[in-house]
Amino acid sequence: MTTRAVVIGCGHYLPSRVVENAEFEATLDTNDEWIKSRSGIERRHFAAEGETTSSMATAAAQAALKDAGLGPDDVDAIVLATSTADFTFPSAATMVQAQLGMTSGYAFDVQAVCAGFIFALTNANALILSGQAKRVLVIGAETFSRIMDWTDRSTCVLFGDGAGAVLLEAQDGDGTASDRGVLSTDLNSDGRHRDLLYVDGGVSTGTTGYLRMQGNQVFRHAVGKLAATATTAMERAGVTAAEVDWIVPHQANIRIIQGTAKKLELPMEQVVVTVQDHGNTSAASIPLALSVGRDRGQIKPGDLIVTEAIGGGLAWGAVVLRW
Repeated sequence: MTTRAVVIGCGHYLPSRVVENAEFEATLDTNDEWIKSRSGIERRHFAAEGETTSSMATAAAQAALKDAGLGPDDVDAIVLATSTADFTFPSAATMVQAQLGMTSGYAFDVQAVCAGFIFALTNANALILSGQAKRVLVIGAETFSRIMDWTDRSTCVLFGDGAGAVLLEAQDGDGTASDRGVLSTDLNSDGRHRDLLYVDGGVSTGTTGYLRMQGNQVFRHAVGKLAATATTAMERAGVTAAEVDWIVPHQANIRIIQGTAKKLELPMEQVVVTVQDHGNTSAASIPLALSVGRDRGQIKPGDLIVTEAIGGGLAWGAVVLRW
């Protein structure tokens, strides 16, 4: 028998404020068609005053626990992926732990920007496989609206806020690709490309800073690296693209999503796409898409899923799992 980390619950949270593309026309030299044609984004959600990364993460975690029919005392660990934690420290994960009323176990943050959920899921899988946890909440949550330069039309129209969560549980499998749960992972980073996507603030500057991105360069790296990491993860899982039911990619840009699907020789009909409604929610985008895809009736038990992401660092990776 083989231990597998199986998804037994998922959920998400989106702020109530919806910002349509047209709202930017009053302050920027842009319009709905310009934004849609370059990104596929039509709208996004922005956190309200007083709404934080940890509060949204808590709401998503509560939804995942409810979906699983379990409570916070049934969880051993929380791994939270975010680049926009409420404070420098403590971790947002420990704040979620407190807000859930979880008084045992442990919680920590993972920071890999848009690839954060892939890195968090891989770490949670390792905790389960090593016997250090039986159930792990894996959360992606971001408030990128608070690190935007509202004069930069090339970036501020792309991002949104939200949170998504999955609950993993250790279950026995046969050690084959037919098992439910995480089948393989692949992580990568290359710090030489830091200047392509970063925030120009932090402890060294004494400011929060703003997101800066060389969009064309990020795009150039994204499609090739995403297709390569997905292929590596599938090879490790012992599956082929023909067996995949769904790609659930990081929702950054529809052209990146389309380009990656083409390289993997999978039709867009097998890709869960939410970028039009959420924009780029960084580490939250994949768990959001998993939860929304499940709610839409796209993702069903037994489906083979490939999920991949790339973000600042550069950091990128993929996970193959059976729902």
